[in-house]
Amino acid sequence: MSHHCSTLNKWLAGLVAVALTIGAVTPAHAGTATGAATEWTQVLNNGELISLVGKSGEQIQNQITQISQLAEQIQNQLRIYENMLQNTAQLPNHVWGQVESDLNQLRNIVDQGQSVSFSMGNADDVLHQRFQSYVDLKTNLPSNETFSTTYQAWSDTNRDTIASTLKAASLTADQFDSEEGTMDSLRGMSESADGQMKALQVGHEIAAQQIAQMQKLRGLVSQQMTMTGTWLQTEQTDKDLAQARREKFFSATAPSTSGGQKMGIEW
Repeated sequence: MSHHCSTLNKWLAGLVAVALTIGAVTPAHAGTATGAATEWTQVLNNGELISLVGKSGEQIQNQITQISQLAEQIQNQLRIYENMLQNTAQLPNHVWGQVESDLNQLRNIVDQGQSVSFSMGNADDVLHQRFQSYVDLKTNLPSNETFSTTYQAWSDTNRDTIASTLKAASLTADQFDSEEGTMDSLRGMSESADGQMKALQVGHEIAAQQIAQMQKLRGLVSQQMTMTGTWLQTEQTDKDLAQARREKFFSATAPSTSGGQKMGIEW
């Protein structure tokens, strides 16, 4: 295995490890996400992560695919419930229980997508802070923006779109910001056929939005992984990494994250 390939293996493995570690953190434990990010240098120095080579980008893309597929399944199920409600005065309790479960699961997958965005933006931040040769790369993004700022824009757009959908149904974003808030809102909406239909329509629209947003997120991740791989093949990268080792870089304290990105549905 060549030096370039070995270096590429370690960095791509480190990138996916951090992404998956942070992405696995639930909104209730969002405070631990920054802690996971600060372990970046230790992750990069872990030779065992080489086993992830060749599957790094694929693993992240698979996670996005799973989120998208689940959103589509929920969308289809909600459509069935809407049809049922059109033929009955009100959905019975046992059916509404399934609606509540589906809508709460939808809230969870929104968080998962936000988590992927958060972690990949963090990865870009750390590389920018550590390596000038990475900073010098052209990203092919609009106005040569960084991936970090692009992920932040994606996250903001996603949250704003969901908030607008909820507002149109006379709901506030914080009503769907937590499992408890979601369940409380849905219990109130279950009391009438109109309320049930409103909840189903809101869920249907949010699910459709997430399917579209996951497609955009997939494109960003693909571009980032391609650019990172290209960067790792440059001679200057080898020099940067060698200099970092001479300075005992990998044992140094990791920098703080950008601070601009927060995981989960933050309104």
